[in-house]
Amino acid sequence: MKIAIAGSSGLVGRSLVAHLRTGGAEVLRLVRRTAAAADEVEWDPARGLIGVEKLATVDALVNLAGENIAEGRWTKARKIALRTSRLDSTRLLAETIAHRPWRPRVWLNASAVGYYGTRADEILEETSSPGAGFLAELCRDWEAATAPAQAVGVRVVQLRLGVVLTPGGGALREMLPWFRRGVGGPVGDGRNWMSWIALEELLRVIDSALVNPALCGPVNAVSPQPLRQVEFAAALGRALGRPATMRTPAMVIRLGFGEMGEATVLASQRVRPAALERSGFAFGPSGLEEVLRAQFVESGEGAPPA
Repeated sequence: MKIAIAGSSGLVGRSLVAHLRTGGAEVLRLVRRTAAAADEVEWDPARGLIGVEKLATVDALVNLAGENIAEGRWTKARKIALRTSRLDSTRLLAETIAHRPWRPRVWLNASAVGYYGTRADEILEETSSPGAGFLAELCRDWEAATAPAQAVGVRVVQLRLGVVLTPGGGALREMLPWFRRGVGGPVGDGRNWMSWIALEELLRVIDSALVNPALCGPVNAVSPQPLRQVEFAAALGRALGRPATMRTPAMVIRLGFGEMGEATVLASQRVRPAALERSGFAFGPSGLEEVLRAQFVESGEGAPPA
């Protein structure tokens, strides 16, 4: 396949480019500067510009573009940046597909389990109603922005991502220094649910979504084994051979990160990957602790203490 990727410089995007090329795909990367290599396509979502000529023969599109949700407090300016970085890029791609001679067979567009808001112990599937709050509204609008492409017959998959785990970045990299020092632990009362997916598993989900016509519309890209915060912390501690009982009070998160901390760190989202299960996707058999141990070895950090 020939696949165009927006957001190729991010945590998932970098690994996805390498993964797809290893599998024999031809990859074009959308870049927000003058294209400097044969595999680059210049675009500028803020100005509505995109090098559509180079995209004319693309079979699939993956859009991962968007500023980091968990980077800093959600000031008014930050909320605007989070929205525009997602909606401008998605709308430009959708309108280009709808009104220009370019029809990828499939478009995978990132979304997030933040779509559901915080829902205590409720089991959430793709058909569950959206939640309330800034993040839920952003995800809802983000997904809706793909509508013009769906209207012209493109199979659009909205990947509702859980917490993507890899020692190379994201939430896990932020946690590791604390847990290695033995001062990590659950957040709040530890009962809130965390829906996660290992980066390696996510790449396999993307592989499947690219070629499986049964996957269309919202797809929860999460492990079938969500964990409460206290269970997640215990598994990470065991994988590192360190204690993991130092709780961080919810008030500390609220004071330090405000609305962002409330909607991400303290949220409770017990999400089930129902669409993937129905499609026959084969999840890896490992639990979180085994996944983490394998990641630590793979990342070159060596096997953690027994």
